[in-house]
Amino acid sequence: MNTKSPEITPITLTGSHIRLEPLDSRHKNALIAACTGDPSLYEWSQVPKTEEGFDRYIEQALAWRKMGHALAFVIVRLSDETVVGSTRYFSIERWAWPEEHPRHGKIDGTEIGYTWLAKSAVRTPVNTEAKLLLLTQFFEGWEGLRVCFHTDVRNTRSAAALERLGAKCEGTLRSHRLAVDLIARESLRYSIIAQEWPAVKKGLMGKLSRSIAAA
Repeated sequence: MNTKSPEITPITLTGSHIRLEPLDSRHKNALIAACTGDPSLYEWSQVPKTEEGFDRYIEQALAWRKMGHALAFVIVRLSDETVVGSTRYFSIERWAWPEEHPRHGKIDGTEIGYTWLAKSAVRTPVNTEAKLLLLTQFFEGWEGLRVCFHTDVRNTRSAAALERLGAKCEGTLRSHRLAVDLIARESLRYSIIAQEWPAVKKGLMGKLSRSIAAA
């Protein structure tokens, strides 16, 4: 049995290259600017295509935060303070531990997704550091137990990236979720559990160091 938490307290996560700030309505114009350019980047991503679409996108994110279901971020590049995408925790779970149990009230599980980047942030340290910040907060800040990722089975690039991240594939979910092209898509499910986090963290830090050296 899972229980949903009360509203998630907004937090800001800062690294060497980016800052993850809680998404709110003041970010709308910056997000619109970030996704202007190459539409092929968002073939598999739920990125709004209109100003009204972004209004709904932000309203939903804030409603889910109030419900304790999600915490959405904008990704800000520190070098020029430019918004270069978005990502979020969602399907946040607090399991029904007995009140006397030391895990009672803690965040136990989440999914990380709704991630998209501006063209200028692709093939840079941005996505690697975003994952490092989110996973570090989850496993070390919240002492969480399990992170899930889902990707459309057709999105081979995303699946390869999750495998490079160190996430384990758990299988295929049939007719799992509404796809961007409005079909009931099949999803590949990946996960990272707390015992695997030290090795995943080491790998992410190594990737980040190599990407910085190559820049």
